[in-house]
Amino acid sequence: MSELPYRPNVGAVLFNPAGLVFVARRANMPNAEGPAGGWQLPQGGIDEGEDPRTAVLRELEEEIGTRKAEVIGEHPEWLTYDLPPDLLGIAWRGRYRGQRQRWFAMRFTGQDSDIRLDLDPHPEFDAWRWVTLAELPALAVPFKRSIYQELARSFAPFVSSPRG
Repeated sequence: MSELPYRPNVGAVLFNPAGLVFVARRANMPNAEGPAGGWQLPQGGIDEGEDPRTAVLRELEEEIGTRKAEVIGEHPEWLTYDLPPDLLGIAWRGRYRGQRQRWFAMRFTGQDSDIRLDLDPHPEFDAWRWVTLAELPALAVPFKRSIYQELARSFAPFVSSPRG
């Protein structure tokens, strides 16, 4: 399956004014806590011909119900991960081996009440919370953990200065 391509994807590390980061629990993993994973950052596919900055705002609106955010930083390179063997050939109808992701640091410009997981008829997430950037890797599923570790290093300057 290594001949399969990576799915083009964007992700958002969304900081609130206190420098905390938005994470949400996948609706298909309601019992996931702590090291078990299931909590993740908003992310999603890039449509054909779509600019990654446009895609990340669209994905925020689709997944968490708001576009009240602005880009304050960008990871300098694309990051990739491979799906684990039990998901390979199943996820994304078996068309991809994993994802190639462009990650953005973003400042949340709304209020907590602007976050609406219930706007999509098939919500991806069933719960959300604000966490410290350092907590991210421990909350991720194992195959995404190295990406979250890289993001925690790369976006650390936004913790002390969430306004960019």
